[in-house]
Amino acid sequence: MTETIKLGISSCLLGNPVRYDGGHKLDLFIRDTLGQYVTFVPVCPEVECGLPVPRESMRLVGDPNAPRLVTTRTGIDHTERMNRWARQRLDQLAGEDLCGFIFKKNSPSSGMQRVKVYNDSGMPVKHGSGLFAKAFMERFPLIPAEDEGRLHDPALRENFIERIFALRRWRTALAEGQTLGRLVTFHSHEKLLLLSHSPNHYRLMGKLVAQGRQQSIGKLYGEYEKHFMEALALKATAAKHTNVLQHILGYFKKELSPDEKQEMLEIIARYRAGHVPLIVPATLANHYVRKFGQAYLAAQTYLNPHPVSLQLRNHV
Repeated sequence: MTETIKLGISSCLLGNPVRYDGGHKLDLFIRDTLGQYVTFVPVCPEVECGLPVPRESMRLVGDPNAPRLVTTRTGIDHTERMNRWARQRLDQLAGEDLCGFIFKKNSPSSGMQRVKVYNDSGMPVKHGSGLFAKAFMERFPLIPAEDEGRLHDPALRENFIERIFALRRWRTALAEGQTLGRLVTFHSHEKLLLLSHSPNHYRLMGKLVAQGRQQSIGKLYGEYEKHFMEALALKATAAKHTNVLQHILGYFKKELSPDEKQEMLEIIARYRAGHVPLIVPATLANHYVRKFGQAYLAAQTYLNPHPVSLQLRNHV
């Protein structure tokens, strides 16, 4: 990937001292590892809407579906101030070509989910979203979003990063021009990746592309993008990966010796049982792709969906 991948991010996660107490929440993996492959667009809703550092802490109160943002000690309501700023900031972010956003967990402005909302009795329920995070996800529903807490889960981390690279590929394809032929080529490269997430979407999108001449190219691309990002947001399970790996093995039925086929089947079975990570069968599959010059599989993003140096498939 040579194109820039831009990610929005809660500013404190990069080590910027913008939190209410003047501190930060630096995440080293995000800044130093993922940061080698992306350009960050930092956002701190509370500071950017005009509040100082340090400042009185805030919390969400009232209806979890439409909470108010108030200070914890003095009860000052900053809801309208935050919402007014958020509308302006989202207009700016619309021009940033973001491929994802990483939010700060539990934040009343930036928490993505399970943020505490306090009722009239002062009892919290973890059913809320930070005001800015909710506004962002409603404005940009197809842009991958996660909070840094969930990214500590290896499967969620791999899924999120896979999606931001996928969206960058899609945006690059869009920039090359919208034609049915280009869409067919893009889809052919993404088939196995889609199959690993959702066999239903795999079939639906194959039919959508095959019948592409039945609707305008703009509508076709719009529908494809929606299904593409929705499919990749679904969890890729060991069972689905096993199905794809066995599908890949079928392309080598004439080239592999009986012992090589058996070895591959055994490794796939070990992966399915949780004894080895996905990187093991994927590496062997890539070896056979190169060894036998299998052009169709070489073009499949499934086998190389993100930089190997991130080691994401070492843990899923």
